[in-house]
Amino acid sequence: MKRRITPEDIMPLDQYAPLRAELRRSLIERKKTRRLAIGPYATAQFENYDTMWHQVQEMLFVEKGGEAQLEGELAAYNPLIPNGTELTATVMFEVEDPTRRQRLLALLGGVETMMGLEFAGERVVGQPEADVERTTAEGKASSVQFLHFPFSAAQIDKFRQAGTQVLFAIRHPGYEHAAALTESMRAALALDFA
Repeated sequence: MKRRITPEDIMPLDQYAPLRAELRRSLIERKKTRRLAIGPYATAQFENYDTMWHQVQEMLFVEKGGEAQLEGELAAYNPLIPNGTELTATVMFEVEDPTRRQRLLALLGGVETMMGLEFAGERVVGQPEADVERTTAEGKASSVQFLHFPFSAAQIDKFRQAGTQVLFAIRHPGYEHAAALTESMRAALALDFA
């Protein structure tokens, strides 16, 4: 499993354009075992090399910034590729109505430190990506959170066991919800470890 996108991995836009629709369809299918709804408004998308490669490729395609843009995209998205001892996820709080969304996010300050994976007597707490503050000084959470879930070797072994029940739990007083990973999702995520 690749752990880093390099400039050599990126397709020239004239080669990417005719393949774009098929590559997107394929990725959407693979994401089905990497996406989890948690309560009424939160969704976790577990990332890997493929999801981040596609994100970089799309950003370059849409914004057409060329080599000048590529360095920034790699710096932004490479940290979200699991390093072999972690899982990574983008967690989105999705509320269509802007007023209701603002009200919810205002209640969720600090939520980025209250999400974890619970399994076999273990709790692996998510560590927020350190690039930006995810809660404002006023206590409003960002609608998008980027998390790393660092595992010990023993936790990886437990997670890899077929049939292990895994919960993604948000333990914030303003949003107390959990969702169970399916067995196919657990198995797919277990491949992210070295």
